[in-house]
Amino acid sequence: MTIHINTDTKTLQLNNKRSENSGRLLVKCPDQPGIVAELSKFLFDHESNIVESSQYSSDPEGGTFFIRLEFHCENLPEKREQMEADFQAIAGRYSMEYRFAYGSERKRTAIFVSKEPYCLMELLWEWQNGDLETDIAVVISNHEVARPMVEALGIPFHYIPANKDIRKQVEEEQIRLMEEYDVDLLILARYMQILTPEFVEHFPNQIINIHHSFLPAFIGARPYERAFDRGVKLIGATSHYVTNDLDEGPIIEQDIERVDHRDDVVELKKIGRQIERRVLAKAVKWHLEDRILVENNKTIVFH
Repeated sequence: MTIHINTDTKTLQLNNKRSENSGRLLVKCPDQPGIVAELSKFLFDHESNIVESSQYSSDPEGGTFFIRLEFHCENLPEKREQMEADFQAIAGRYSMEYRFAYGSERKRTAIFVSKEPYCLMELLWEWQNGDLETDIAVVISNHEVARPMVEALGIPFHYIPANKDIRKQVEEEQIRLMEEYDVDLLILARYMQILTPEFVEHFPNQIINIHHSFLPAFIGARPYERAFDRGVKLIGATSHYVTNDLDEGPIIEQDIERVDHRDDVVELKKIGRQIERRVLAKAVKWHLEDRILVENNKTIVFH
């Protein structure tokens, strides 16, 4: 007798089982001795195995302590409520700000895009490849360019024309859609519209943007042309959380590549787009995996 096993289905079932029993604990508190031991004992007492641990102290003498713990716990969905209740005593003792996250709860993302779809395409590829732990709930654009590639993947696409004269109405519709699709993270994948303070306040540390790293030089239109005229030697990109200070939110990731006099404007743009794609994808991936803690206007990234 021949037994046929669907390897993909079996692998998917195993991965789902691992995910539902995986958890993450992120903590920020005043630094003092004993924190790591306390957290380790807590997880041990709740029959959890630590599979990854990363920590950072801003200053061992009176600074702030940050830690990310990833753990595995059999039957975690049934145990998590009791774990969270039990943890409150430790949190109170050490003045902790903390957050539990669970592999069984995939974050839902919305991608905003304008005419240039290269960052969107990178995210869609990473998502199809299983490298982004998310459900892409919706794509929103002020142009129709990306509709075919998005709808071909079964993802809802909403075309909302946008300009400064109708910005209030546009953002009201966008907020409504974020609520309708129950979105956890907004990704600005080259969305070329300025967001109002009212919109940003709805989503604190939930909007990730990407732009070239010339700033504060070459602000505004045609940055690559002006960079070429200036003879720049480095091309880069920055991904950050959006705040009401334009392009000055907490930085998540940056990267650069060296260029020289042989690179014309077309080549500079090509290099810049390649950097933007990978920098944005990394920032999104780290956010989805709960690897980022925001402290004032900086980030602690455990990667």
